[in-house]
Amino acid sequence: MTLFKRPPSPQVSPPANAATLRAHLASVSHYRASVQAASLGVALDAVRNIQIARFRSFYNDLLTDHRHTQATHFFLAELYGNQDYSQRDAQFGRIAGAVERLFPENVMVLAVELAEVHALTEELDWLMASAWQDLEVPTDADASTLAHAYTRCWRAVGRQPDRDRQLAAVLQMGWRLAGIVKVPGLRMALRLMRGPAKSAGLSALQSVLENGFDAFQSMGQADTFLNAIASREAKWLTTLFQTPNTAQTQLTRALTRDVLSGTAS
Repeated sequence: MTLFKRPPSPQVSPPANAATLRAHLASVSHYRASVQAASLGVALDAVRNIQIARFRSFYNDLLTDHRHTQATHFFLAELYGNQDYSQRDAQFGRIAGAVERLFPENVMVLAVELAEVHALTEELDWLMASAWQDLEVPTDADASTLAHAYTRCWRAVGRQPDRDRQLAAVLQMGWRLAGIVKVPGLRMALRLMRGPAKSAGLSALQSVLENGFDAFQSMGQADTFLNAIASREAKWLTTLFQTPNTAQTQLTRALTRDVLSGTAS
C-alpha cells in the first residue's frame, strides 16, 4: 500500500470555531492532493461507487419513502457521494470567520461537524483507494469480484476505531441538523441569504445549507431516519470486521441490485 504522511487533525468533538473548521478543510485538501499525486483517481472512484451502491441498497426503503427520501438523498449526496466538493469546501474556508461571528453557535458547530466528517472520510477513502490500486482490480470486474476486492481492502486498511468515530460524527451532525431546523426564523434567514451568497460567490455553500435544512424539515421527527442510520451502519461495520465472507455476500447482492436497477455509476 502506498505510504503517506498523515497530517495533524483536530480530535473528536473539537471546539466549534473558524480555526478548527479550517484545520479540517486543510486535512481534506491534503488527501485530495495525495489522490492526484499518487494517481489514485480511478481507484477512488471505484471504491466510492461501491459505497454508493451499498448505501442505495441498504436504504432503499428510506429512499422510496416520501417522508425520508429527501433526507436520505441529502446524506447520499453530501456524505457518501462521489462528487467534487472542492468548491463548497473553499467557500466554507473563506467565510469561516463570518459564520463564527454572525450565525448562531449551533450553525457553526454544524459546519465544523460536516467538515470533520469529510476530513475523516477523505482519509479513509484515500487508504481504501491505495489498497484497491495495489490489487489491480479489472475495470470490467463483476459484482462478486468487486465485493471480494472491497472487503479485502477494508480489512487491509483496518482502522476500526476511526470507522466507529466516522459513524459517530455522522450521527452527531445529523442530530445537530435535526435540532437546527426547529430554530424559529432560520429558514427565512437562509432564504434571504440567497442574493448576498450568490454575489459573494458562495452559491455552493448556500445550496448545502438550504438542502440540508429542507431535507430534515421535510421529515418532521428525525428519530426513525437517524436511528436507522445508526443501527444499520453499526451492523455493517461489525459484519465487515468480524464476518467478511458475509459482508462480501451482502455487498455482491447490493452491487448486483444496483446494476439491475439501472442506477450504477
